[in-house]
Amino acid sequence: MSGYSAIANYQAVAVHGDVEAASPHRLIELMMEGALDRIAKAQGAMQRGEVASKGENVSKAINLIEGLRASLDHSQGAPIAGNLDALYEYMARRLLEANLRNDAVVFAEVAGLLRGIHEAWHAIPLEARSPDRVVGA
Repeated sequence: MSGYSAIANYQAVAVHGDVEAASPHRLIELMMEGALDRIAKAQGAMQRGEVASKGENVSKAINLIEGLRASLDHSQGAPIAGNLDALYEYMARRLLEANLRNDAVVFAEVAGLLRGIHEAWHAIPLEARSPDRVVGA
């Protein structure tokens, strides 16, 4: 994973604080947390009828998910990375559908999928985390 490109993806959507000092592992967590936050904001905007805000938050969530896809190391974790790539692509597509259809169920579906990945990622023991690259983010 290119630390610079992941940081650039994260900063581009202006979610959470200081990513320059974050480890690659923590950066992935922050991107997941940022996407979950943006999905929740999109749901709230949808409920309030704020179309522009909903679209903006969906777009930022998709950008973060695309950042997660870009961070995958297919050479090191091929089966897992491939599965995550397909799942991230599915999430981005479903967020577009949720945005177009004002579908709270689909927003919840994507948030649930991402929460599951986030929990598993967070549970990786410290000693198993690579200090300079991410395998199968």
